[in-house]
Amino acid sequence: MTKEEIVEHLMKKAGYNSRRQFAEAIGIPPTTLNSMLTRGLGKASIDNVLKVCKGLGITVEELEEMESNGRLSPSRDRAKPHSIKLELPLYGSIAAGALSTVDPITKDNVEYIALPKHMLGKYADSKDLFALRVNGESMNKVIPNGSYVACKPIDTIDELKEDDIVIFSHDNEYSMKRFRKDEENRLLIFSPESTFKKYHDIVVPYDTVNDLKIYAKVIWYAVLLD
Repeated sequence: MTKEEIVEHLMKKAGYNSRRQFAEAIGIPPTTLNSMLTRGLGKASIDNVLKVCKGLGITVEELEEMESNGRLSPSRDRAKPHSIKLELPLYGSIAAGALSTVDPITKDNVEYIALPKHMLGKYADSKDLFALRVNGESMNKVIPNGSYVACKPIDTIDELKEDDIVIFSHDNEYSMKRFRKDEENRLLIFSPESTFKKYHDIVVPYDTVNDLKIYAKVIWYAVLLD
C-alpha cells in the first residue's frame, strides 16, 4: 500500500468526507492536496507533507513505517514514544583522505543525530552505533565528502568481511577506507575509492599490526546534495 493510499484511508477514518474538507482543516489549498495524492507525496514540499501528517495525528517517520510494513495504522509503543528512531552520538569528523587526527570530542560537546530505525536494517536495535562526518575525497566514489556515516564498533578483525568500509587508526592517526586482507603476503590493505588519483592504498604488514586499530565498520551513510 502506498503512502497516498494510507493517507486516504486515515482521512476517511478520521471522519473527513472529502479531500477538500481535509485540506481546509489543515490549511492547504484543496488543489494542492489533490496534486499530492495524485502525483505522489514524494513530489510535494516537506512543509505540506508535515501538515498532512500532523492533521492525521502521525509523523512522517510513522507514515514511512506504515508503507514499509503494509500497515494502516502506526505501531506505537506509548511507553516508548521514540521507539521508531535511534539516537547516535556524533563524534566529530573522520578523514576520507590521507591519515589525519580525528576532531576532538568531549562529553560536554557531543551532539546526537536521530535516524529512523527502518533505515538501519539489522542494526536497528544496536545500542553502540555512532556517527561521524566525512571530511575528504578519498572515498568519494562511494561516500562523498560531507556525508554522515553510521558506524558499528568491532572488537576484532575477524568480525569484518572483505570490502567492508572501516574506520581505523595507524600510528595514532585516523582514516576511512575499504578493507581487504592479503593472506598470502600477510598484508592488511586499506584502499581509497576516489575520482582523484593522488590517493593510494595504505598497506599494513601483519607484523606491524600493533600500530593499527580498527574501530568500526560503516553500515550507513547520508549526504546533503546541495
